[in-house]
Amino acid sequence: MRGILLSGGMDSIALAYWHRPEVAITIDYGQKAAATELSVAVEVARTLGMIHETIAIDCSALGSGDMAGSEPLASAPATEWWPFRNQLLLTLAGMRAVAIGVSELMTGSVASDGCHADGRQAFYTEIDVLMAGQEGGVRVSAPAIGMTTVDLVRTSGIPREILAWSHSCHTGILACGDCRGCRKHFEVMGQLYGNAY
Repeated sequence: MRGILLSGGMDSIALAYWHRPEVAITIDYGQKAAATELSVAVEVARTLGMIHETIAIDCSALGSGDMAGSEPLASAPATEWWPFRNQLLLTLAGMRAVAIGVSELMTGSVASDGCHADGRQAFYTEIDVLMAGQEGGVRVSAPAIGMTTVDLVRTSGIPREILAWSHSCHTGILACGDCRGCRKHFEVMGQLYGNAY
Protein backbone atom coordinates (compact mmCIF):
# COMPACT_ATOMS: atom_id res chain seq x y z
CA MET A 1 0.00 0.00 0.00
CA ARG A 2 1.28 3.49 -0.84
CA GLY A 3 1.03 6.60 1.32
CA ILE A 4 1.70 10.30 0.96
CA LEU A 5 2.66 13.04 3.39
CA LEU A 6 -0.28 15.34 2.70
CA SER A 7 0.40 18.80 4.10
CA GLY A 8 -2.44 20.61 2.42
CA GLY A 9 -0.02 22.63 0.29
CA MET A 10 -0.05 22.86 -3.52
CA ASP A 11 2.70 20.32 -4.11
CA SER A 12 1.36 17.53 -1.92
CA ILE A 13 -2.22 18.02 -3.15
CA ALA A 14 -1.13 17.88 -6.80
CA LEU A 15 1.03 14.81 -6.13
CA ALA A 16 -1.87 13.08 -4.35
CA TYR A 17 -4.17 13.81 -7.28
CA TRP A 18 -1.58 12.54 -9.77
CA HIS A 19 -0.49 9.32 -7.99
CA ARG A 20 -3.64 8.48 -5.99
CA PRO A 21 -2.02 6.60 -3.08
CA GLU A 22 -4.34 4.68 -0.79
CA VAL A 23 -3.34 6.53 2.39
CA ALA A 24 -2.68 10.18 3.25
CA ILE A 25 -0.82 11.10 6.44
CA THR A 26 -0.97 14.64 7.79
CA ILE A 27 1.23 15.71 10.68
CA ASP A 28 0.51 18.50 13.13
CA TYR A 29 3.97 19.01 14.59
CA GLY A 30 3.23 22.40 16.12
CA GLN A 31 3.53 24.51 12.96
CA LYS A 32 1.54 27.75 12.94
CA ALA A 33 -0.59 26.73 9.94
CA ALA A 34 -1.48 23.25 11.26
CA ALA A 35 -5.24 23.73 11.71
CA THR A 36 -5.83 24.92 8.14
CA GLU A 37 -3.39 22.42 6.67
CA LEU A 38 -5.26 19.63 8.44
CA SER A 39 -8.70 20.77 7.29
CA VAL A 40 -7.49 21.00 3.68
CA ALA A 41 -5.86 17.56 3.86
CA VAL A 42 -9.02 15.99 5.29
CA GLU A 43 -11.10 17.38 2.42
CA VAL A 44 -8.58 16.36 -0.26
CA ALA A 45 -8.30 12.82 1.12
CA ARG A 46 -12.08 12.52 1.27
CA THR A 47 -12.48 13.80 -2.29
CA LEU A 48 -9.84 11.41 -3.62
CA GLY A 49 -11.14 8.44 -1.63
CA MET A 50 -7.96 8.03 0.42
CA ILE A 51 -7.71 6.78 3.98
CA HIS A 52 -6.59 9.75 6.06
CA GLU A 53 -4.35 9.43 9.10
CA THR A 54 -3.45 12.30 11.41
CA ILE A 55 -0.47 12.45 13.74
CA ALA A 56 -0.29 15.23 16.33
CA ILE A 57 2.90 15.82 18.28
CA ASP A 58 3.94 19.25 19.51
CA CYS A 59 7.50 19.95 18.41
CA SER A 60 7.02 23.74 18.35
CA ALA A 61 9.76 24.25 20.95
CA LEU A 62 12.21 22.77 18.43
CA GLY A 63 11.12 24.93 15.51
CA SER A 64 12.65 27.93 13.83
CA GLY A 65 11.43 30.74 11.64
CA ASP A 66 8.07 31.43 10.03
CA MET A 67 6.54 28.02 10.63
CA ALA A 68 7.32 28.18 14.35
CA GLY A 69 6.52 31.87 14.77
CA SER A 70 10.05 32.70 15.83
CA GLU A 71 13.19 34.26 14.44
CA PRO A 72 15.08 31.96 12.06
CA LEU A 73 18.22 30.35 13.47
CA ALA A 74 21.54 31.71 12.24
CA SER A 75 22.04 28.58 10.11
CA ALA A 76 18.65 28.90 8.38
CA PRO A 77 18.89 28.94 4.56
CA ALA A 78 15.38 30.46 4.34
CA THR A 79 12.96 32.12 6.74
CA GLU A 80 10.68 29.07 6.92
CA TRP A 81 13.46 26.57 7.65
CA TRP A 82 12.80 24.21 10.57
CA PRO A 83 15.79 22.03 11.55
CA PHE A 84 15.50 18.42 10.38
CA ARG A 85 11.83 18.97 9.52
CA ASN A 86 11.53 16.52 6.60
CA GLN A 87 13.50 13.90 8.52
CA LEU A 88 11.14 14.37 11.48
CA LEU A 89 8.00 14.16 9.33
CA LEU A 90 9.18 11.06 7.47
CA THR A 91 10.18 9.37 10.73
CA LEU A 92 6.77 10.03 12.32
CA ALA A 93 4.89 9.04 9.16
CA GLY A 94 7.09 5.96 8.81
CA MET A 95 6.19 4.84 12.33
CA ARG A 96 2.51 5.00 11.42
CA ALA A 97 3.12 3.47 7.98
CA VAL A 98 4.63 0.34 9.52
CA ALA A 99 1.62 -0.05 11.82
CA ILE A 100 -0.96 0.19 9.01
CA GLY A 101 0.85 -1.65 6.22
CA VAL A 102 2.05 1.25 4.06
CA SER A 103 5.21 0.22 2.19
CA GLU A 104 6.01 3.50 0.38
CA LEU A 105 5.80 7.11 1.56
CA MET A 106 5.73 9.83 -1.08
CA THR A 107 6.51 13.46 -0.43
CA GLY A 108 5.61 16.47 -2.55
CA SER A 109 9.07 18.01 -2.66
CA VAL A 110 9.80 19.89 -5.89
CA ALA A 111 12.92 21.45 -7.40
CA SER A 112 12.56 24.75 -5.52
CA ASP A 113 12.77 22.86 -2.20
CA GLY A 114 16.46 22.37 -2.97
CA CYS A 115 17.22 25.56 -1.05
CA HIS A 116 17.03 23.27 2.01
CA ALA A 117 19.35 20.27 2.28
CA ASP A 118 16.38 18.07 3.24
CA GLY A 119 14.52 19.07 0.07
CA ARG A 120 17.11 17.66 -2.33
CA GLN A 121 17.30 14.33 -4.13
CA ALA A 122 20.43 13.36 -2.16
CA PHE A 123 18.47 13.63 1.10
CA TYR A 124 15.62 11.49 -0.22
CA THR A 125 18.04 8.88 -1.56
CA GLU A 126 19.73 8.63 1.85
CA ILE A 127 16.55 8.54 3.93
CA ASP A 128 15.04 5.95 1.60
CA VAL A 129 18.02 3.66 2.26
CA LEU A 130 17.88 4.38 6.01
CA MET A 131 14.16 3.64 6.38
CA ALA A 132 14.11 0.70 3.96
CA GLY A 133 16.91 -0.92 5.97
CA GLN A 134 14.88 -0.96 9.17
CA GLU A 135 12.08 -3.21 10.34
CA GLY A 136 9.01 -2.55 8.21
CA GLY A 137 11.13 -1.66 5.19
CA VAL A 138 9.27 1.57 4.36
CA ARG A 139 10.48 3.14 1.13
CA VAL A 140 10.59 6.91 0.58
CA SER A 141 10.11 8.64 -2.76
CA ALA A 142 9.83 12.20 -4.04
CA PRO A 143 8.31 11.71 -7.53
CA ALA A 144 8.28 15.44 -8.37
CA ILE A 145 11.72 16.37 -7.03
CA GLY A 146 12.99 17.48 -10.45
CA MET A 147 9.85 19.43 -11.38
CA THR A 148 8.66 22.94 -10.75
CA THR A 149 5.33 23.32 -8.99
CA VAL A 150 3.79 24.55 -12.24
CA ASP A 151 5.05 21.42 -14.03
CA LEU A 152 3.73 19.21 -11.23
CA VAL A 153 0.29 20.80 -11.31
CA ARG A 154 0.07 20.52 -15.10
CA THR A 155 1.31 16.92 -15.10
CA SER A 156 -1.08 15.93 -12.32
CA GLY A 157 -4.15 17.21 -14.11
CA ILE A 158 -5.56 18.44 -10.80
CA PRO A 159 -8.66 20.59 -11.33
CA ARG A 160 -8.31 24.25 -10.46
CA GLU A 161 -11.14 24.04 -7.92
CA ILE A 162 -9.28 21.38 -5.89
CA LEU A 163 -5.90 23.12 -6.16
CA ALA A 164 -7.57 26.29 -4.88
CA TRP A 165 -8.15 24.57 -1.51
CA SER A 166 -4.40 24.48 -0.87
CA HIS A 167 -2.94 26.38 2.05
CA SER A 168 0.61 27.56 1.47
CA CYS A 169 1.07 30.13 4.20
CA HIS A 170 3.90 29.43 6.63
CA THR A 171 2.79 31.83 9.33
CA GLY A 172 -0.77 30.95 10.28
CA ILE A 173 -4.23 29.64 9.56
CA LEU A 174 -5.06 32.49 7.17
CA ALA A 175 -2.85 33.46 4.24
CA CYS A 176 -0.62 36.36 5.25
CA GLY A 177 0.19 37.18 1.63
CA ASP A 178 3.83 37.96 2.43
CA CYS A 179 5.70 34.79 3.45
CA ARG A 180 7.61 32.66 0.94
CA GLY A 181 4.76 30.13 0.87
CA CYS A 182 2.13 32.76 0.04
CA ARG A 183 4.36 34.37 -2.60
CA LYS A 184 4.95 30.97 -4.22
CA HIS A 185 1.19 30.26 -4.18
CA PHE A 186 0.36 33.55 -5.93
CA GLU A 187 3.18 33.14 -8.48
CA VAL A 188 2.19 29.58 -9.37
CA MET A 189 -1.51 30.40 -9.68
CA GLY A 190 -0.62 33.40 -11.83
CA GLN A 191 1.53 31.27 -14.14
CA LEU A 192 -1.19 28.65 -14.41
CA TYR A 193 -4.25 30.81 -14.75
CA GLY A 194 -3.02 34.35 -15.45
CA ASN A 195 -5.31 37.22 -14.59
CA ALA A 196 -8.23 34.81 -14.27
CA TYR A 197 -6.85 33.84 -10.86
